[in-house]
Amino acid sequence: MMAFPVQTYARVAGVLFLLSMVAGGIGEMYVPSKLIVSTDAAMTAQNLRSADSLFRIGFASYLVEGLCDVALAWILYVLLRPVHKELALLAAFFGLVSTALFGFAELFYFASSLVLRDADYLKSFSPDQRNTLALLALKTYSLGAGGFMAFYGVATLLRGYLMFRSGYLPKFLGILLVIAGLGFVTKNFLLVLAPAYDSGLLLLPVALAGVSLTVWFLAKGVDVRKWEERAAAFE
Repeated sequence: MMAFPVQTYARVAGVLFLLSMVAGGIGEMYVPSKLIVSTDAAMTAQNLRSADSLFRIGFASYLVEGLCDVALAWILYVLLRPVHKELALLAAFFGLVSTALFGFAELFYFASSLVLRDADYLKSFSPDQRNTLALLALKTYSLGAGGFMAFYGVATLLRGYLMFRSGYLPKFLGILLVIAGLGFVTKNFLLVLAPAYDSGLLLLPVALAGVSLTVWFLAKGVDVRKWEERAAAFE
């Protein structure tokens, strides 16, 4: 028996998708674009020192995104388990692993500020060396963030399939999620095997799917009658 009406879960999912997209946009795109100069370690270090508050906002934004993603893994499992319990659980596991791996990569993001501090134990490094280490940490963060997209991509693929088969959510949402998942997985393997062909365009379906899910869950939610019918059959 559910603790809350299924429509409540759907509305909460919409809010979490919105928060995750906004926080992710700030932490993964806006802040790094203002601070990181990929070919200039000295300029990057200067940006980090002069905009420490912005740097920390970027990290805090990821924390918000990560918290939302963990909650979404559970809520989407609740919403999709009447379709296929095992696949819904598998999608939740892949989603949680991807969030954990991205969180590990974020440690390198935060570590970039540590090597730029005026601590006694860092005096064995010259200023140029510390600048280089800071940029290297940021590049490692970026590689780690992109290097594990396949995990989130598989979760997205599975959720798209379940939505398509559900009957209580529109099929177009499922199709969008499947395309988005394929984009995640493809970009991940291109990053590893053929970096020259890696393109941010592969993530455009992700943005479209995220906006569509947010709007639908907030405005429509699920077809409660059909969800209850599937849930009753599932039980």
